[in-house]
Amino acid sequence: MLKTQQKTVLITGAASGIGAELADAFFQAGYQLALTDLDEPARLTVFSSREQDFCFVQADLADESACREIVNQAVDRFGSIDILINNAGFQHVSPVENFPEEVWHKMIAVMLTAPFLLTKYVWSGMKKNGWGRIVNIGSIHSQVASLNKVGYISAKHGLIGLTKTTALEGGPLGITVNAICPAYVRTPLVENQIEAQAEALGISKEAVERDVLLKSAATGKLIEPSEISSLVLYLCSENAKSVTGASWNIDCGWTAQ
Repeated sequence: MLKTQQKTVLITGAASGIGAELADAFFQAGYQLALTDLDEPARLTVFSSREQDFCFVQADLADESACREIVNQAVDRFGSIDILINNAGFQHVSPVENFPEEVWHKMIAVMLTAPFLLTKYVWSGMKKNGWGRIVNIGSIHSQVASLNKVGYISAKHGLIGLTKTTALEGGPLGITVNAICPAYVRTPLVENQIEAQAEALGISKEAVERDVLLKSAATGKLIEPSEISSLVLYLCSENAKSVTGASWNIDCGWTAQ
């Protein structure tokens, strides 16, 4: 990508899992990176070959003022934000009657309010440039529910509403907004869930993966992070200029049943 064509992508939750894979993929494709997370990525040296094209902002997305600061720092560094990927998230498993209220508030803040605020703060720049791409990383739980995940599922369902509304508003401005809804991806978050359920159910991790997580998956396999990044790169390209307001399921056939 020529310097005059180089675009800047802001990725939340970039320290591990899907976010780390996205950062690597966009960096290799020649983009400038503005990354943010609670923790500093362990692999910052990966970007040392083009330090001028990379910045990291350590921030808690549950803090609304931090969302403004993330955008301000990225714009100060690169001049604009062309692409926003709302990826940050976390899980908590508990029946609704015992679900901690403080966890509910934090989940909504990180996975729904922060995407709204970041979208709001990058919007004027994208509007001015007549070009923008926003990709919200949802979940198969943006489409269907399961037990004991009321906070996560509520936030991810709300993310689809945010995606659709902003897609309608952004269409005339050259801004596209889409969501990706994966089933279980091979990430530290999912690995932790497998370990916790194995302990709770008294079965092996292999049995949890096969008989619990993937029992509704036609493919019978976890999704690899690279499968997500490949679709995100497409949605952020010129080839996807007419694709907006869509929810892309990468669900191993989960919702086909």
